[in-house]
Amino acid sequence: MMKKGAVATPAPAEADLKPVSLPLSVVSAWGDRVFRGVTAVAAFLVPLVILGIGLDLIITSYPALATFGPRFLISQEWNPVTQEFGAASSIYGTLVSTLIAMVIAFPLSLAIALFLVELAPPALSRPVGTLIELLAAIPSIIYGMWGLFVFAPLMATSVQPFLGKYLGFLPLFSGPPLGIGMLTAGLILAIMILPFMSAIARDVFALVPNVVKESAYGLGATTWEVTYKVTIPYGLVGLLGAMFLGLGRALGETMAVTFVIGNAKRISLSLFAPGNTIASSLANEFSEATEPLYISSLVALGLVLYLVTFLVQVVAQWLLRRMYRAWSVGL
Repeated sequence: MMKKGAVATPAPAEADLKPVSLPLSVVSAWGDRVFRGVTAVAAFLVPLVILGIGLDLIITSYPALATFGPRFLISQEWNPVTQEFGAASSIYGTLVSTLIAMVIAFPLSLAIALFLVELAPPALSRPVGTLIELLAAIPSIIYGMWGLFVFAPLMATSVQPFLGKYLGFLPLFSGPPLGIGMLTAGLILAIMILPFMSAIARDVFALVPNVVKESAYGLGATTWEVTYKVTIPYGLVGLLGAMFLGLGRALGETMAVTFVIGNAKRISLSLFAPGNTIASSLANEFSEATEPLYISSLVALGLVLYLVTFLVQVVAQWLLRRMYRAWSVGL
């Protein structure tokens, strides 16, 4: 019952009972800030992880670096019994096997990409391109097993004797045909990195505008002239990126090389001779290392590979930026 003299308060309308919603601009601004923060954390996480790995390698390898000093990089001695360690043979094997792979794989990848884009009909280029991409998905240990049981015997019975017969006067092709060795490791690496570079080169050539190539054909240029005067210069930046991608893959490859390189701790001018790489040394010996100096020396090998890979990527980015600027100015 309402008291006498009291003023009645009107009931709130149904429209006034609806929940208050934030303006769309406020929600959008809040979402943008969250998205910006998440992406910033993700962007800074990668260099922090890389820096953390580098610091851990430096700390763990410090005993070996302090014991051997610069001699660690130039010594071939690797004797766990006498606790004498040097990285020269591993560095040499890594660089030589990678060089062999790049010399073989890069020109072949360009030839494959040009054939698929410029010469092959679509009914052929599409399935072949798919098969090339599938090759990139094969695990490296499969390449290594195939190299050891199939490719190495072929090298020992056919390829190396042939090279030794006609090119044996050169130090690179002297020595007994063992099958395994630096040349076999380089060829296996070339087969492994070929699909990566071929797929990227194919995509680069496919991006060249048809009007540019048709203009060259209209001026009377042949297919070969269009290829090396138009197609390759137009996609040169992308081709350089493909080359460095294959180079990075070859530098750090482990299992495939370990199977076929022979794992000998020595430097030889002959490509038939067994050798080793940094990655193969780590794969072979890390589980057997018990002494602190032995473990530290192996980690020091990893630090060398880490620095070499980092230097390659820095040089690649520098060259790509310079070439892209020069190409942009040329346009």
